[in-house]
Amino acid sequence: MRRYCGIDWAEGHHDIAIIDDDGKLVSKRRIADDPTGLADLTVLLGEAGDSAEDPIPVAIETPRGLMVAALRATGRPVYSINPMAVARYRERHSMTRAKSDHVDAMTLANIIRVDSEYHRRLPADTELVRSIAVLARAQQDAVWRRTKAGNELRSLLREYYPGFLATFAGKSATNLARPETRAILALAPTPAHALKLTKTRVAAALRRAGRQRGIEALAAEIIEGLHAPQLRQPSLIEKAMGRQALALLATLDAACTGADDLEQAAAEEFRKHPDYAIVTSFPGLADLTGARVLAEIGDDRTRFATDRALKAYAGSAPVTRASGKSISITHRRIKNDRLAAAGWIWAFAAAVNQGPAREHYQRRRAAGSRHTAALRHLFNKMLGQLHHCLQSGQKFDPSKAFGPTHDTPPTRSAA
Repeated sequence: MRRYCGIDWAEGHHDIAIIDDDGKLVSKRRIADDPTGLADLTVLLGEAGDSAEDPIPVAIETPRGLMVAALRATGRPVYSINPMAVARYRERHSMTRAKSDHVDAMTLANIIRVDSEYHRRLPADTELVRSIAVLARAQQDAVWRRTKAGNELRSLLREYYPGFLATFAGKSATNLARPETRAILALAPTPAHALKLTKTRVAAALRRAGRQRGIEALAAEIIEGLHAPQLRQPSLIEKAMGRQALALLATLDAACTGADDLEQAAAEEFRKHPDYAIVTSFPGLADLTGARVLAEIGDDRTRFATDRALKAYAGSAPVTRASGKSISITHRRIKNDRLAAAGWIWAFAAAVNQGPAREHYQRRRAAGSRHTAALRHLFNKMLGQLHHCLQSGQKFDPSKAFGPTHDTPPTRSAA
């Protein structure tokens, strides 16, 4: 008789419940989150009939953590169940919404007993690709923190130091994450400090920031811009805002350093992976973007049986809702947000460079699709091609991927 295990995890302990095919409780126990607890769980599973030939599947509400890593290392099938799904399953058995750790563990076990085919087990990815996922996701988080810190600093500078933003804006929006910009702001956090700046100090700061060419001309331009007349706050308020700007600048510096270091580490690990040559053969995918895509896809070839499954996971495939005579086609909102964000960068980079991918994007635009819809369709198409190339072990061939076929664009409602 088959057995199923559910684990309701917590920070310091975990509740275990093992049930049989009829949903009856076989055993239960609370274990600690340490090696002793893992040993107790192993014994409990062994007593329930667990073996290497017929391992007991385990359901838990998280895909990460030391307990999950230990279970995956044993080769057991592990299912990560969304907590919202667990809450809905719980309501099937309790109208009063009663809840306890033991009941949740039994609910998790019952989920894979009844509906295991509707839930995705954790993929059997290699250790290398899982390490790439850690670095790529951390780098992506660092970039998001860098953007947030830059926006906060920019908003503050607009309130008391618009001359600084105007000096470094040029022909585009000010990029406060640039090393030269941060170096000058550290020297002159207020207009009062800027008036005391000399060309020599600015040039030295630019050199420390890594600038190698045109230093003297740029220093003179910066001095002229910072010395230009501008509206100013009262002295004490300006000084206080300058201290606040330095605090935000420290946060931005840390985010920039973290993003750069993690980018290099992720790229180094990505180059070691056997799929590196295939992934980077696609237009728009380089070391960093390719690492992000591979981190979310993984290298378990059985994870996505078809390209349609991968497209739905990435959110690039549209959703069709049909009821009677009403049909609505919209973009997918429930998706892997990290893969979708990497896919946007991938499609944009491919669309701005000459080649079949750009021609495909332009055909979609000419047929009436908006920019976002055309990019999403390009990402959807290339993601399917990537799935095929990874499954077949061949590099990207633009003559086959964007051959003489022309896709029929959707109507405006599908964009």
